[in-house]
Amino acid sequence: MKEKKKSALSELMEFAGGYKILTALSLLLSALSALLALTPFVFLYRMIREVLAVAPDFTQASGLIRNGWMAVGASLLSTLIYFIALMCSHIAAFRTAGNIRVILLEKIALLPAGVIENIGTGKTRRIVTESSAATETYLAHRLPDLAASIATPLGILVLLFIFDWRFGLASLLPMVFSFMAMWSMAGPNMREDMRNYQDALSNMSNEATEYVRGIPVVKTFGQTVHSFRRFKASIDNYYKFCISYTKNARRPMMRFTVFLNSAFAFLTALTLILTAGRSVPAGLLQSVLFYVIFTPQIATVLNRILFASEDNMMIADSLSRVHAILDLEPLPVSDNPKVPEGASLEFDHVTFRYPGAARDAVSDLSFTAEPGTVTALVGPSGGGKTTVAALVSRFFDATSGAVRIGGADTRDIKPETLSDKIAYVFQDSRLLKRSILENVRLGRPEASREAVLDALHRAQCDDILAKLPNGADTVIGAKGTYLSGGERQRIAIARMILRDAPIVVLDEATAFADPENEALVQRSFEELAKGKTVFIIAHRLTTVRNADNILVLKDGKLEESGGHDELIQKHGLYETMWNEYQNAIQWKVGVNA
Repeated sequence: MKEKKKSALSELMEFAGGYKILTALSLLLSALSALLALTPFVFLYRMIREVLAVAPDFTQASGLIRNGWMAVGASLLSTLIYFIALMCSHIAAFRTAGNIRVILLEKIALLPAGVIENIGTGKTRRIVTESSAATETYLAHRLPDLAASIATPLGILVLLFIFDWRFGLASLLPMVFSFMAMWSMAGPNMREDMRNYQDALSNMSNEATEYVRGIPVVKTFGQTVHSFRRFKASIDNYYKFCISYTKNARRPMMRFTVFLNSAFAFLTALTLILTAGRSVPAGLLQSVLFYVIFTPQIATVLNRILFASEDNMMIADSLSRVHAILDLEPLPVSDNPKVPEGASLEFDHVTFRYPGAARDAVSDLSFTAEPGTVTALVGPSGGGKTTVAALVSRFFDATSGAVRIGGADTRDIKPETLSDKIAYVFQDSRLLKRSILENVRLGRPEASREAVLDALHRAQCDDILAKLPNGADTVIGAKGTYLSGGERQRIAIARMILRDAPIVVLDEATAFADPENEALVQRSFEELAKGKTVFIIAHRLTTVRNADNILVLKDGKLEESGGHDELIQKHGLYETMWNEYQNAIQWKVGVNA
C-alpha cells in the first residue's frame, strides 16, 4: 500500500517538536481574532438601522454611542488576540527554522565532501539559509493569516445572508467569479510553476557563487559575464521563465482583479432592479448602505486566500529542497569497524566514476605508500589526481577495488577514526573569521596555547605573527587584517602540524604562493611530513622531484611510476612534462634595446 504523502504543515510540526503547541494555539487565536474583527459590522448595522428609523430627528438615536463603543471594544479585543497569536507563531517559527538549520548542518557534516561538491556550494547555502527562512515566514505570518482566511469567509457568509439574503447573494457572485479566476492561476498547475521557478532561482544562485569566485580571472583577462556561459545561461533561463509565467498569469489576474472589485456594481444593479424607478424603502436603503460598507471585506479575504495558496506551494517546495539533503545517504559505516594498523596507504585496483559521468575518473589504479615516504601524483589536467586524493580521504567510495589504510579498507573504518588518521591541506585553504590562534586550534581543540604557538613556529609563521598587531590573537578579516594566499596556506599547515595525523594529503598546496612564500611553505611541508605518509598532488614538478615515488596519471590511468631519475630515463610522459616545465620556467619576456 502506497504511503500517504505528508502535508507541508505536518512536516513542519515534526521539525517544531514541542513548539507545535504554540503553532496550534496561534491558529486558534488567529481564527478567533478574525471572527471578532467582523463583529463591529454587526454594531454598524444596528447604528444604520437606528439612524434610518429616527430620521430626521437624530436626537432620538440613543443607542449610537453604546453601539459605537461596542464596535471599538470588539476591534481592540480582536487586535489584542491577534497580537498574542503572532507572539505564539513567531516563537514557534524561530525555533522550527532553527531546528531545520541544525538538522541540515548535522546531516551535511555526516555527508562526504564529494556529495556536497556535486550539489554545489551555492545551492547548499541557499537551502540551509533561504529554505529554512521561508518556513520561518510561513509559520510566523502566513499560517496564522491562513487560519484567519478560513475563519473570515465563514463569518462573512453568515453576515451576508443574515441581514438580507438578496444583497448577500449579489455580494457573493463576484466572490465566486474571482475564485474561479484565482483557481486558474493558483491551481494545481502553479505547483509545477513554483518548482520550476525555485529551480531557476537556485541554479542562478549557484552559478552566481561560482562566478564571484572567478572574478579575479575575469578581471585579469578583461572578460565579461559572457565568459561564464553557465552563469549567463542560468540568468537567461530565469528571465525566460519569469516572462513566460507573467504572460500566462496576466489574463487570469485581470479577471480576478475586476471581479474582486465589482461587488459595488452588483449591489447597484440589484438595487435598481428592486426599486424599478420607485423611491427606495428605508429597509432597502439600510441593506444597501450596510452591504456597500461590508463587501470590501470580501476583496481582502480573497487576496489573503490567493497569497496563502502561493505560500503553501512555496513552503512545500522549500521543504522538498530541505529533504533533498536530508534524504541523502551518508557513506555506509561498517557494523564491524576495523582499526588501521599503522599508516600505510594502498590502492588495490581502484576504479571510480562520478555519478552521471560518461567515463571513469580513475581506472584500475594500484599502488602502495609506506610511512615515512612521499608519494607524488602528477599528470595532465583532468587526469584524476584530485579524485585520487578524494578517495584517500573517503570523500567518495571506490566504484570497484579497495582503498586501504593500515591494512583496513576505508569503508570499514569509523569516520572519526579515518578523520584522525588524515590531514588534508587544500589548494586554497579557508580561514574562519577568528584569531589565528583559534584557527590553528581547530586542528586539536584541546591543545594548549604553547602547543599552538609551537605549531605556528614549525610552519614558518613567525614573520606573519611579527607584523600583526596582536600576534597570534589577531582576528583574520577584522579591521583590515588580511593574509596572502601563501600566508593562509602556512596557517593551514600549522593547523595540520598541531593535528599530527599520520597521513598527510597536500592538494596543490603551493598553487597560490608567490616564490618567497613558496620557499617558506616548502619548509613547513618538511616539518609537517616528518615520519608521516605524505601524498602530494602538484603541477610544479620541482616540488615533487625528491619524492620517493611519483605516479603519473593520464585519463585516470597510471601511465608511469618511479623516482624522478628513473622516470626521466623511461623517456615517457613524465620526461615530456619535465622538459615542458623546464622550458616554461626559463621563458623570459624579450626586451628590444
